[in-house]
Parts: sequence; structure tokens; C-alpha cells
Amino acid sequence: MQQQCGHRAPGDIVALRYITTDGRIEMCWPCRVVEDRQDLLALFIAAGSPYKAGPKKTAAEKRVMTKTMLPPGEFVWRKDTLRLMFPGRRHSVYLFWDQRGTRRAFSYYFVNMEEPFRRTAVGFDTQDHTLDVVVTAELRWTWRDEDELRNHVKEGFFTPALAEAARTEGEEVIRAICDERTHPCLGGWAEWVPDPSWRVPELPTGWDTTPVTFWEGRHWAYPDVDR
Repeated sequence: MQQQCGHRAPGDIVALRYITTDGRIEMCWPCRVVEDRQDLLALFIAAGSPYKAGPKKTAAEKRVMTKTMLPPGEFVWRKDTLRLMFPGRRHSVYLFWDQRGTRRAFSYYFVNMEEPFRRTAVGFDTQDHTLDVVVTAELRWTWRDEDELRNHVKEGFFTPALAEAARTEGEEVIRAICDERTHPCLGGWAEWVPDPSWRVPELPTGWDTTPVTFWEGRHWAYPDVDR
């Protein structure tokens, strides 16, 4: 049963976790809540934040890798990042900034196809669906990881239906950002700046022990939910 958790206040520190189909925590970031509304969740990942992950692997490598219940490594996040997530939608949009001397400059948008997020007692759960779109500040776009999406289908991690749906979701977002210019990520977020009083957070207590949540669509999306 999915945990019933309320909306978060601006400035709250939460854990954003990637959950595998067999209930392992694959990645985890500490985030500050910027906004938590009915139509939008905005999370800030500060440059310098420690996060948990393993080395990036192809679908073929995932098939033979040793599985661990928690991500095996700790790394440092390199760019200020705002992650915009939308209840019920299968994508989020990252906004990245570079620090150029004393000036903070917006860099690009990154559209990530993923499970709709779920609320937990410690933050939010989702899982990556491999396919991405990179959109420049000038709104020129390119696909990313198309071959790896196909490999995830070939290796039996994703169903063909999920791959098709991820592509369709990406096409809809491309139209909304680059053609119609109606996507919420264009609503002034490129000029957003974090609260100067916010320090780089650590992962909140319970990120590794709070029960994981599962997407209700996983039986349609993944050929073997026990993988």
C-alpha cells in the first residue's frame, strides 16, 4: 500500500529515490523543496550535494551485475539543478546552471522520462525510463539514449509498450517546450535562484530504511517485476 504523506513546505530537506522493480534503492539525492503544489513539485539539488549511486551501466551490464539493496557509492553533485516534476506525468524537467566566476548562468533543460513520482515519509520515489531530451537555452533539442532504450527492451527490462509510451511522452514535451512554448518549465524558472540561507544538505535520516513505493503501472511496463 502506498504511504499517505502530505505536501512539503519550501525549504524542507527530502530524499528523491530511484526504486527498482524488485524494491532496491538504485540512486538517492538530498533535495530542498522549492514548491509542492497540486500541479507541480519543484526540488533543488545544490552543487556540492552528496548523493548515493552506482556506476552507470548498460542494460546488458545490469543483467549480470551483482545486486545490492542500497546504492554502493557516494558522489558529489556538480551543478545547481532544479528538478520540476508533475503529478501523474511520466517525465520531469531538470534545469541546470553553471557558475562562471561570480556569475550564475542558466545552461540547459534536460527532459527525463520516468515513472510518476510517489510520496514517502522521507520524500519521493520514482524510477528512470532511460530516454531523455536535451533542450538548449535557445530551445533547440536532441534525443539522448535512444539506443539504450531499445537495449532495455531487448534485455527484457522494459516492455515495447513502455518504450513507445516514453517516446510519445518525449514528443509531447518537445512540442510543448520548443514549438508551442507552453510547458511549465518555461514559466520563469530559468531565472530562479535558491534561497541564499540554504546550506548544502545531507541525505535525511531514513532515506535507506523508509519503505519503498511502487508504481501502479509497473506490471504493464516491466516484463518481469521480480527482476
